[in-house]
Amino acid sequence: MSSDRTERMRQLRVAVVGAGAAGLCAARHILSRPDTFAPPVVYELTEHVGGTWFYEERTGSYDNGLPIHSSMYRDLRTNLPKEVMMFPDFPFDPQLPSFLPHQEVQKYLERYCQSHCITPHVRFSTVVDEVRPVVTEGKGPMTTWEVTSRDKSGSRNTETFDSVFICSGHYSDPHIPSIPGLERFKGKVIHSHSYRHPEPFSGQSVVVLGAGASGLDISLELGRSNAQVTLSHGKPTLPFPLPYGVHQATPVEEIQEDGSLRFLDGSITQAQVLLLCTGYNFSYPFLEPARLGLEVQEHLVTPLYRFLMPPAFPSLFIIGICKIICPFPHFHCQVQFALAVLEGSVALPSRAEMEEEAQGEMARKVERGVQLRHMLKMDKEQWGYAQTLAQTGRFPPLPPVTQSLYEEVWRQRQVHPQNYRQLNYRLVSDTQWEQQELHAGE
Repeated sequence: MSSDRTERMRQLRVAVVGAGAAGLCAARHILSRPDTFAPPVVYELTEHVGGTWFYEERTGSYDNGLPIHSSMYRDLRTNLPKEVMMFPDFPFDPQLPSFLPHQEVQKYLERYCQSHCITPHVRFSTVVDEVRPVVTEGKGPMTTWEVTSRDKSGSRNTETFDSVFICSGHYSDPHIPSIPGLERFKGKVIHSHSYRHPEPFSGQSVVVLGAGASGLDISLELGRSNAQVTLSHGKPTLPFPLPYGVHQATPVEEIQEDGSLRFLDGSITQAQVLLLCTGYNFSYPFLEPARLGLEVQEHLVTPLYRFLMPPAFPSLFIIGICKIICPFPHFHCQVQFALAVLEGSVALPSRAEMEEEAQGEMARKVERGVQLRHMLKMDKEQWGYAQTLAQTGRFPPLPPVTQSLYEEVWRQRQVHPQNYRQLNYRLVSDTQWEQQELHAGE
């Protein structure tokens, strides 16, 4: 009896990979449960917290030869208002406008870190080389995790944990689409991961491939800086006027022998720059997916129960893998659900049932005609998902105002892509928001 009691009283050790928003959220909630969890060990590749929100002027590689992690560009402003973006238990400074320059989000994350005393638990400039499950047979199979890391002096260290939270993000490994004849292009090919500011492209002809958030944003920036921009994409024609110097085209079908670009509709153009805003690949070099019962493809990791954990190893959590979400509130819900699983207050189904649920979810999307590369896009489904996690994990759900304001901003963005960020909002209650009048000069 006493050994059972000791086992129950033993604090669980959790490793967190990455000190961006998701990793800081995981650390904050682990630290808030000292009866159950030992302080976390947070492994961070760089010398600072913030992950993708930390602006790095350099492109290419760090001094240690590793590729630059962040894809942040100089003039990026958030496309969600701070009232929706915030962690539900940690508001932004109310004096700030709703749509923030990235520097303010970085400051917010630093303040979150200080407020919850997370920094002492972060190992900076430390690369995770391997996360490996170790299964031992006792009363039943028990899994622990060996995490092997390397600090900046090159010295390696392996430690054992009860659980690992993967919070390394998925905006750092550029996806380069296969375009026939790409090697024939005579100009410069650059991925948006390495784009920082528009001035170097002034006066140049630029084909931007992809009209997602960054493709559209960067096209507008380039147009304002006197570049001649062709925005090439496969979506329906954008329903709003684009500024002078920016026009739309169908997808690039091929680079021809002379280096010109041929579009799907047969039109042809020459360009000095091909800027790929074509998204990112999932990349977990420290995991051996097959050993975990996972398959990692460019745009999909499967099977994941509740988009979070491999059914074969439900003490490994991949936080924030979904796309088209409200990120910080999403992390907030995923982390608390994961901790409820570890604490034992959520009883998980069997491995077979978890696999069946995860595969069923994918099958339903295939039936609806969702392409493989869009399988992890949540969009409208994020709200029901967050609600389910909160109910099952027995923590407060997101306030309804988050969804309501998110949807309002989405509508504004479709109609006024160039000036929706000029609006300011205020939360009145858990269910109500109001639009604020702008003061002169704003």
